[in-house]
Amino acid sequence: MSEANDFRKLALVSSDSERAQEALGSLRRLHDWVPMEEADAVVVLGGDGFMLHVLHSMLDSKRLIPAYGMNRGTVGFLMNRDRGGAKLLERVNDARGFTINPLKCEAFTQTGESCRMSAINEVSLLRETRQTAKIEISVDERVRIDELVCDGVLVSTPAGSTAYNLSANGPILPLDSKLLALTPISPFRPRRWSGAVLPDRSTLQFRIREPSKRPVSVVADQKELRDVAEVHVEVDKDTRLTLLFDEGHSLDERIAAEQFMV
Repeated sequence: MSEANDFRKLALVSSDSERAQEALGSLRRLHDWVPMEEADAVVVLGGDGFMLHVLHSMLDSKRLIPAYGMNRGTVGFLMNRDRGGAKLLERVNDARGFTINPLKCEAFTQTGESCRMSAINEVSLLRETRQTAKIEISVDERVRIDELVCDGVLVSTPAGSTAYNLSANGPILPLDSKLLALTPISPFRPRRWSGAVLPDRSTLQFRIREPSKRPVSVVADQKELRDVAEVHVEVDKDTRLTLLFDEGHSLDERIAAEQFMV
């Protein structure tokens, strides 16, 4: 996206939190907002979770417009600093766009049903009971780990690498790296395997061993499917989501800064 945006029709959406609703009340009076289906871009009030909700709604509707977040949540990694409504249209048009390709996930349950999901941050496989999961991991149809004994495993995009992936001791990925992080969650065996960094052209396959005894669920951002037998994950190169950031507060700068947090 060029630096000179020309967004004239803006939509405004807000989470249900008290802080977001407070900002919604004041911003409604400052601009002639339009519905999402008519907008050139959308202003999102809330936190990272609500931004993910809005982006997934766009994926479901097949209408992908740039999103400018104003942080009215907690961390606000995907959001801009809330500076009130003054010159909001100017700020949105001066913002720099960053394009995200989500992950696409196809999961197969123990009964043979299939489900397709998208993830902007990560796809996670998680044990459902007190017993550890046993997962076979293949990359590009080649088995790399016969049996990972663990609480789970996740695949993260660069945009999601500072979220659950970082909490699981996964690597932080620069946004332009064209990489994926494959990160185990509380691994027991192989004891020394701490994960892998893979090209984003990779396809990953996970097969659950002893699925009836050791059931596993798959979670794509906020959507969960339980009792899976096999999961396939790859980057959706045909789908592009755009986040808008103020100058000096872009997502790549936040990812860089996160690596020096102590």
